[in-house]
Amino acid sequence: METKKVMNKDLILREKLALQRTTLANQSTFLAFLRTSMYFLIAGLSLKNLLKVENSLLIEIALFIASLVIFVFGTVNYLKHKKSISTNKKHIGDYQLEYYKL
Repeated sequence: METKKVMNKDLILREKLALQRTTLANQSTFLAFLRTSMYFLIAGLSLKNLLKVENSLLIEIALFIASLVIFVFGTVNYLKHKKSISTNKKHIGDYQLEYYKL
């Protein structure tokens, strides 16, 4: 029997499309973190005008800190997954499937 190594182009295309979907999902997740961070920031900015609460400065600072933490966590998460996706792109097409002729 003779062994012939051939690349499966459909499999490679499927892998590339899956990586594109993963990239888009990663970007969408980052934007969700950014949006949530902005909600906390806006809540902190508008708290003094909407509610007459004693010690509202402490609540505002807590909301600002929460906004910053969410933004930093989202950015780190995005960059970590972006690096992981880019390293996985290198492996597409490196493998070959073996087909046996009968």
